[in-house]
Amino acid sequence: MTEPQATVLVVEDEESFVEALSVGLKREGFLVRVAKDGLEALTLFDAVQPDLVLLDVMLPQLDGVDVCREIRSRSKTPIIMVTAKSAEIDTVVGLEVGADDYITKPYRLRELVARMRAVLRRAPRREEAKTSGPTLKVGDVQLDPERHEVLVRDQEVSLPLKEFDLLELLLFNAGRVLTRETLIDRVWGPNYVGDTKTLDVHIKRLRSKVEDDPSVPQRIVTIRGLGYRYERDS
Repeated sequence: MTEPQATVLVVEDEESFVEALSVGLKREGFLVRVAKDGLEALTLFDAVQPDLVLLDVMLPQLDGVDVCREIRSRSKTPIIMVTAKSAEIDTVVGLEVGADDYITKPYRLRELVARMRAVLRRAPRREEAKTSGPTLKVGDVQLDPERHEVLVRDQEVSLPLKEFDLLELLLFNAGRVLTRETLIDRVWGPNYVGDTKTLDVHIKRLRSKVEDDPSVPQRIVTIRGLGYRYERDS
């Protein structure tokens, strides 16, 4: 049986770039819809319900970071941010608001398609409900997988999906060292082809939300040369 085509929403305002990209993606078997500004992107997202969003950072009306934040507030649809080669800050901010991966211009179509297929493989199918585990509590941090809620010192803290998944894995394995490879494999999937600093960005963001002093972490500690450990007695 032939697999159904994945629909990708391309959010890009450069006409010549969009035309070439659309042709290339269609040749690779994707269904392509195009939005040329941030507001149109949100409208099309709701109408089309794409399988993946390829989202440029620099957009008219509403920039890509705000579009990403809005989509992520109501959907787990994979998002790949597209940034200028020198705009590292855009990359970091994009990951902070919930993007699954990023790619910098100029890029090769083959690399882009590989990343798109990787995030699609990691994404849960729409018809599959996530099996929720038990509520986890270590010290004054509590995580409820079923309700997607996190309490820190009895105050609810909002976490994007990847930060939530990362914290859940760390809490479940509190007291154990988890290598960088294990964390990336479990949270981003074994076929992840992006930059490993994605993990560091998410750890930094988590620390800012669960640590008393993020500059001197007592809960999520770095184990040099290995990875990270969530302290049981934090």
